[in-house]
Formats: sequence, structure tokens, C-alpha cells
Amino acid sequence: MAITLTSLADLAPHGFDDIIDVRAPLEFAEDHLPGAISLPVLDDEERARVGTIYKQVSPFSARKIGAALVAKNASLHLQGPLADKPGGWRPLVYCWRGGQRSGSFATILSQIGWRVETLAGGYKAWRGLVVREVYDTPVRAPVVVLDGNTGSAKTEVLNLLPGFGVQVVDLEGIARHRGSLFGAVGPQPSQKAFEGALAQALAGLDPSRPVVVEAESSKIGNCRLPPEIWKAMVAAPRVAIAAPRAERAEYLARAYADLTADADRLAATVGLLKPLHPAEVIEDWLGLAASGQFAALADGLMERHYDPRYGKHRARMAVPLAEVGVADLRPEALPGIAERVAGAVKRLA
Repeated sequence: MAITLTSLADLAPHGFDDIIDVRAPLEFAEDHLPGAISLPVLDDEERARVGTIYKQVSPFSARKIGAALVAKNASLHLQGPLADKPGGWRPLVYCWRGGQRSGSFATILSQIGWRVETLAGGYKAWRGLVVREVYDTPVRAPVVVLDGNTGSAKTEVLNLLPGFGVQVVDLEGIARHRGSLFGAVGPQPSQKAFEGALAQALAGLDPSRPVVVEAESSKIGNCRLPPEIWKAMVAAPRVAIAAPRAERAEYLARAYADLTADADRLAATVGLLKPLHPAEVIEDWLGLAASGQFAALADGLMERHYDPRYGKHRARMAVPLAEVGVADLRPEALPGIAERVAGAVKRLA
């Protein structure tokens, strides 16, 4: 049987034991359904080979060779990751369009006796639901932006807000990037995978309550914010954390310990600012980095680079603003800040 999804929320209630993506590894790596495992019936080279035969020889020859490869790979999966699945196992199998790859694999599984189902329209149908959510649907809850200069502990405070009854969407967490030139934390998701995770977060919002997102530019690392959420963020009221620059510098030295521990990466990142600042300023920053004066480096970066840019950006905005002034950004102070931010959010919304 093939199931049809009409919304992103339709998948979870089916309660499948496993969701199996039988597309080639490169297709899976770009994006896949949430929680899916990769069991390709054609690997990348095999898929390309069958496609070439389809175009250059004949569809019949391609299907015959493809069937042999699918049978071979299905056998490997049955003797490997699927070997211990019980008789009552119930998987969902999908491919690109819900056609031959998923149908062939599902037929083999069903002949064993498993209660297998396929996804009508395959990954393409799921992607259509994602596109509808992030490109065609206004954000369903009132948006409030958590603002504040660099080093204001916005991300940590954001993730404490659910404890005070506020729903949030952690854009940086979804993008796996801290949002600034210094914010890389490892490989980011593809744009499609970013949009898929964001779509699920947006689809799960309670429209009767405000949702808080952190102030961002239209790109978080390499991930672009889709237009509907970007429009909502530009027009949204803001709650700004206001902390002294010295306190923010100490916070950044703690929060970016992973970066400061890698001297070469830190120096290379500072070097990216050369087109924007005089050579002597860059040399001073590089010297602070080399000598381990990370709070002083953060202070200099905020004074000369980040704070002026944030100030110019905010000066162009005409939205309601509530400021939460704080003197301390140490870890033990953050829950209290989050509680005050939650109160400000509820008043603004």
C-alpha cells in the first residue's frame, strides 16, 4: 500500500518502525525524511550507469540491469541491517517519486511477510510539503525576535525560554552555525535539509502563542532563511538583551572556546576581516589571538566591527522594542535573564 501525506504532521501518527530511503547515497545526503535510514537499492555509480543505459540504449535494457542490481543490493540489506527485524516489523519505504526503486524493494519485503508501505510521490511529495510550509505559508504564530549585540548570550537564553512557557525556533541550531563569521561549528546541512527541519519546527507551532527566534541576517552561514520567516522577522517586535561590552567579551571568550583552542583556525578567521579594517587593526587582533588574550580580542572585534554594524542595522528598524538590561552573563545568571525576557515577550505579543 502507498500512503499519501497531505501535511508534514501526517507522517508521525502512522507509527512506522523504520523509514527507509532507498535512493542513492548522494540523494540521501542532500536531504531525506526525518528519521530515515539509508538502504540504497542502487548506489551512486549504479544509478548513473542505469540512467545512461536508459538514455543511450533502451528503457528495457536499463530496467533489466536495474532489476539485477536492486536484487543484489536488497539481498545485502536483508543479510545485513534487516537481518534481525521481527515478523511484525512495519517499515515505510520511499524513493525519489515513489516509483520503481521503492516499489521493487517493498515487493521483496512484503513477500517475506513484513507489513511494508510506500510513500505516494516519494521524497518529491515530501519536499513539496516542505516548500509549501516555508515558501508559501506565513508563519502561523506571532513572531518576536530576541535581539542584542554580539556576545549577549542570545542563543543560550533562547533555549531557556521554553522553561518559562515560551515557544521558540532555534534557527542557529537548525542551521548548525552560530551566525557570525566566527560561528562555524562543523558541517552545515544542505539548503534542502535546513528547510526541511525548519518546516517541521514551523508546522508544529501553536498559533495562539508567540514564537521567539534569534535576530539573524538573511543567511546563517551557508543556509538562507526562506522568505516567509524572513519577512516575519523583519516586521516583528524585538526584545533586546543589553549587557556591558566587557561582560559580553568575557562571555564570548567562554562560548567560543572551541574556536580559540584552534590557533590556526582563529587566525584564519580574523584574517577574513582584512578587506574591512586597516592592516594595523588586523595585526593587533592577530597578536591578541596569538597571545591568548581572547576576551581582549572579543572586545576589540565588538568595538570596531560588530557593534557599529548592529547599531546601523537597528537604526533602520521601526518596530516595537523592549530592552532587558543585564550586568552579568555568567552561566548562573542566564535563567534569571531568560525569565525576564519571557515576561517581555508576553507583554509585547
